[in-house]
Amino acid sequence: MPEQPKQVGGGRRAVGDIAPKLAELTDDVLFADVWNRGELAARDRSLVTVAALVAGGDAEQLRFHLGRARENGLTETELIEAITHLAFYAGWPKAMTAITVAKQVFAG
Repeated sequence: MPEQPKQVGGGRRAVGDIAPKLAELTDDVLFADVWNRGELAARDRSLVTVAALVAGGDAEQLRFHLGRARENGLTETELIEAITHLAFYAGWPKAMTAITVAKQVFAG
């Protein structure tokens, strides 16, 4: 697998003041370890993550991960298509929420 940029979390910056252990786990385990394993490309991890967040209805986390997905090589067209596809597996309301979040993220 080709070399890819190291994935870095922002847990300490986002919630370190109120939840230092959660911030530590986010940065040191989720991003420093799991996101940087070589068995999947960052692009693939982003697609899986976006799909899981859409399926779970996690709009706020989706906002961050749509941006991360673009940084990791997914196009807006691919992300919109993934959300459209998920409407039939995750549920229409979740897809509509996700596409609204995507519209905001892609516009700004």
